[in-house]
Amino acid sequence: MNILFLGGGKRVSVARHFIQAGKAAGVSVHIFSYEIDPQVPIACTATVIIGKKWRDPGIMQDLQETCIRYDIGIILPFVDPAIEIAAKLKNGSGSPFIPVSSMELCRTMFDKRKAQEWFESHNIMTPTVYRFREEVLFPAILKPATGSASKGIVIARNQHDIEKIPDFNEYLVQEYIESNREYTVDCYVSRARETICCIPRIRLETAGGEATRTKTVKHPDLISISKQILSAPGYEGPITIQFIEDLDKGNIYVMEINPRLGGGVVASIAAGADIPLYIILEWMGRKISPCNGWKEDTLVTRYLQEVVFYADNH
Repeated sequence: MNILFLGGGKRVSVARHFIQAGKAAGVSVHIFSYEIDPQVPIACTATVIIGKKWRDPGIMQDLQETCIRYDIGIILPFVDPAIEIAAKLKNGSGSPFIPVSSMELCRTMFDKRKAQEWFESHNIMTPTVYRFREEVLFPAILKPATGSASKGIVIARNQHDIEKIPDFNEYLVQEYIESNREYTVDCYVSRARETICCIPRIRLETAGGEATRTKTVKHPDLISISKQILSAPGYEGPITIQFIEDLDKGNIYVMEINPRLGGGVVASIAAGADIPLYIILEWMGRKISPCNGWKEDTLVTRYLQEVVFYADNH
């Protein structure tokens, strides 16, 4: 069976987990990755398909043709702009298995301002939000409304820092929590809308917005809040929820929700929540059961590894 990653890029270890999960399920898995650059690390494990940019008006037709040409059985988005595209493909007739949340949720969570409104309407605690320049208390953090991977984030420590931002309304502006601890919860919601797993992990080291060192932790509050969130209509497939804990006040806040697999999900897979296997089993039409016996204190640390490309493509 063939799996298409949308923007797989550097997700080499995740691709290998899918191949291993296929073996456990008794199927041979081949990974394809839809990219705009052929020279990406995933090429060492997957067949790279050169495609269109996410905002290209012809991308839907191109992806549909790609699915037919390569007999794609499963589609998975790995970058934020691809999530809504996957949701659109899911709504098409005769589409592959695409475990992704509803179009409405995907659009909401891609825009941090809309996501904030969703959190407030569902009584989910977030850091204090400032909607006007005059009400900002310092320090504050400014996040581009449709940004990702920590790009474009500004820490404002005085009014001068705020005045340097010409498009204030294009940011989500929140209180900046100096003394903090960040967590990610890797979740999976089945086709039957059952929450299969919620695995919290602490982000010990990060680079470019991604965890490079992370450890699973038994944190009942994070699990409870995650299940509360996932009980809302529209969630399906892999979901990554980002939390921040205020170490001075003891409060736990939701920062953002990404309706896709996170890069650090390998820690939760290693701990016993085999999300790639869940996805393959659901594609096969088999029922999956909740994961309750995962291992706490499973530590995953990352290192750099090179993929070499030659001019003659050999």
